[in-house]
Amino acid sequence: MSSSDFYCDEVLSGRTRVDVISETANVIALNHTKPSYPIHIVVIPKKHIPSLTTADDEDWSAVVETLQVVRDVARDIEVEHGKCSIITNLGQYQESKHLHWHIVVRE
Repeated sequence: MSSSDFYCDEVLSGRTRVDVISETANVIALNHTKPSYPIHIVVIPKKHIPSLTTADDEDWSAVVETLQVVRDVARDIEVEHGKCSIITNLGQYQESKHLHWHIVVRE
């Protein structure tokens, strides 16, 4: 199990360039840097929150805003492709220890 945080260490720091799909003051949606699906978008809060299950009351507004961006991006993908999946991973499934949601279209 990795304890890395790719999103803080690489994306939010600017060390890794990304293709931004949508951005607010507190949330960023980007094309996955190593996509597993034909359409593979990741949505992250700019605030470091390790996981959905570790989010506390102080994190909740960032979680809600992140989910609003997930909803908006997923709506656009669903309209364009007729389908999508929204995924978040927890525990050992979560490679990067920064709350993030995947929006994917599996062909």
